[in-house]
Amino acid sequence: MHPTDSELIGTARELVGLYQPSSDCAAGNVAAALRTRSGRIFTGICVDIPCSIGFCAEHAAVAEMLKAHEAEVETIVTVSADTGIMAPCGRCRELLWRLHPTNRDTRVIISSDRSNTLAELLPEPWHN
Repeated sequence: MHPTDSELIGTARELVGLYQPSSDCAAGNVAAALRTRSGRIFTGICVDIPCSIGFCAEHAAVAEMLKAHEAEVETIVTVSADTGIMAPCGRCRELLWRLHPTNRDTRVIISSDRSNTLAELLPEPWHN
C-alpha cells in the first residue's frame, strides 16, 4: 500500500532541522518528500551557501529518485522550518515538469488540506 499524504508530510517534517556544518553552509531548513508512481518515497533537504551555489530540497529528492531509475512523481510535498508546507519554487516546478511527461499530473501538496497538479501551478512552462 502506498503511503498516505499525511505520512508523506510527516516524512518531510522529520527531515526539517537546521544543520550548519560551517559558517558558510546551512542545510535542512527546507525538506521535500516525493512519492513515485511505483509507491517509493524519496527525500531531500536544501543546502544554502552565501554565493548561491546551493540547491533546493526538491532537487535533492529528485536526484535520489533518478539514482533509482525512476522519474514519474505521483505526489510531492515541501516543508519549511519557518512556514510549514509550501509550494515548490518555479525552478523546482520546471525540473519536475521536464523529468517525465506524466509529471504534469503530479499532485503538489500546498497545505495540509489542499493540493494542485503541477500543470495548475505551472500553466506556462518554459519552452525551448
